[in-house]
Amino acid sequence: MTLFSVGVSIPLAYYMRRGIKFERWITALLVLPITLGTVMVSQGMITYFSPTGWFDTTLLKLGLIHSPLALLHNVLAVQISLFIQGFPFTFLLILGYMSAINPDLERASRMLGAGAWTTFWRVLFPLTLPGIAIAFCLNFVANFSVFPSANLVGEPTHLTHVIAVEAYNQAFTNFREPFGTAIALVMGVIELLVIALVLWLQSRTAAGSTISGGKGA
Repeated sequence: MTLFSVGVSIPLAYYMRRGIKFERWITALLVLPITLGTVMVSQGMITYFSPTGWFDTTLLKLGLIHSPLALLHNVLAVQISLFIQGFPFTFLLILGYMSAINPDLERASRMLGAGAWTTFWRVLFPLTLPGIAIAFCLNFVANFSVFPSANLVGEPTHLTHVIAVEAYNQAFTNFREPFGTAIALVMGVIELLVIALVLWLQSRTAAGSTISGGKGA
């Protein structure tokens, strides 16, 4: 889901980097899920995505489906919850980085004969990489340690029995605190390794882009 959120955020940020109509309203709508919190978002999903909720009811009345969709208490429900919570922050962070790039760089690239795709790939994308890397790391940490969504809209005893749920069960249900602590430490190590790898790849990619650009000049 982290890769999906980042992948969706990049083209949207590219489209909105110079501002669009109703941008403030769109930004306000994106910030709203962040202010509500995971529990409120999960509770809203339970209300609206239930078999008798407005979503399935509307689709049934329109004849688009013949039976309610299974949008709760499964992996898909947790993924939707994570996207609602994580995408706005990821998008706004990448948009901030991309909007701060001097537009003269784009114009110079176009004047030198580069097309839109080449300009994006050789100019905008390398300069946005620090923001993309930070957004990825923050979104990954939030998704990796997911706990409320896995319990509220997932199936914590089976399909969505994530590591955080197991750590909680061992520490507070089975009263095996050392085991729960060990699981939490493993989670922390995995997160640090992924973050270190992403930041290393970002630095290597940025260095390669700078060297390539220098030779081209």
